[in-house]
Formats: sequence, C-alpha cells, structure tokens
Amino acid sequence: MTKNKILIFSATYNEVGNIENFLKAIEELNLALDILLIDDNSPDKTWEKIQEYSKNKKNIHLIIRNKKEGLDTAHKIAYEYSIKNNYDLLITLDADMSHDPKIIPKFINESKTNAFTVGSRYMKGSKCELRGFRLFLSYFGNRFIKFIFGIDCTEFTTSYRGFNIKKLNNFTLKDVNAKGYSFFMETILQIHRKGIFINQIPIHFVDRKKGKSKIPKIEIFRTFYNILRLKFRSKL
Repeated sequence: MTKNKILIFSATYNEVGNIENFLKAIEELNLALDILLIDDNSPDKTWEKIQEYSKNKKNIHLIIRNKKEGLDTAHKIAYEYSIKNNYDLLITLDADMSHDPKIIPKFINESKTNAFTVGSRYMKGSKCELRGFRLFLSYFGNRFIKFIFGIDCTEFTTSYRGFNIKKLNNFTLKDVNAKGYSFFMETILQIHRKGIFINQIPIHFVDRKKGKSKIPKIEIFRTFYNILRLKFRSKL
C-alpha cells in the first residue's frame, strides 16, 4: 500500500522559548513526514532558532514573512503549499506546546479515512487546562457557535486539525474569508456547508508555559460579529 505523504504545519510568532521543544517532540515520533513553519518576522527571532535547529534537516521548511500578516493567511499558504507539493495529509497545530505533538499519529490515522478531523477540548475524553475568564470565553463561545450554526461539533476554535487533501478536492481554505482567530470557526462552517463530515478526536489542551497568549481582546467582538455575519448572509 502506498504511504501517505504528510506535512505538519505551524505558524510561529515570538515562540523562541517553545520552538525547539516543539520540533524535538515531532522528531521523536520517528515518522516519515515534513514540517513547514511560517514565521512572521518574530521580534524574538524565533525564525533564527528554527534556522539553527533545522540546519542539515531536509524535512524542515521555513517561510519567513516580512511582517505580522496573521494566522489566516499563514494557514492558507500552508494549505496551498500542501496541494502544490502533492501532500496527502496536512496536520496543523500550535507551536507553543499547548497542543501535544505526541498525538500527531492519531491525527494521521484519523485523516487517512476522514476528509477533516478537528481536535476537541470539549468532548468526552478531552481535557482543557484553561482557567478563569479564558476558559469561560472558550467553553461557552464554542457552545454558542454550535447553537447558532447547528453543526454537530464541540470545537470550532482550535488549530489542531487534520486535512486529507485528496478527499477535500471540492474545498480550499481560499473559501474562508474571516480574519484572525475567526478564520478557524469559519473553516469548519465552510467544510460543513460542503457536506463534509466533521470528525472529532479528544485532545488535552495545556496552557502555555512559556511566552504570552497572542489573542487580542478585540478578537472577542470580531468573532461575535463574524458569527452573525456568517449566520444571516446567504449560504454558499
């Protein structure tokens, strides 16, 4: 049986304290896969740490952009990169170690038979270490999105996802218009509207130990606006 060509992707910005551990954890899986990182010219020089680590490692690829251009555009570039380079599976996750790289094999296995898989912090068997107001916003925000869109999914906002590029031949991230963190929510909506099954697997979400969360407070209002915009405009 032909082996799947696999790409692991993460967007990085000021992750100099996490990126080496992140890359080591993926390498320790001992899997035949490639890694793509897109760094938005991190002021802490995350990109420099990646260059040092990946020297003589042909499976680690780095794209450095001139300025901070956002998660949505980085993920779109990664998706197009996976198509252009004929990858079968694309696994996306955060590089801050909040997403455990050890379960990448599970995402790979699930993605072989499912077009789209999302890692959920709020389904049976999962765990979320967020606390206080951040947990409140995340938990009830996801429940609200589920209620508004009527999609059988418990998680709309995490980036830990698996895409079977070959099975998603009628979908592309170019279809997603929302910016920032709302991009992740709309991705699931557009996949659902294409009639594609939303497969979920439980994840253990660990609050970052190094660095700071990059979610701006305005993102709360932007997400709420986008929920209403997507709900009440004409369906694609």
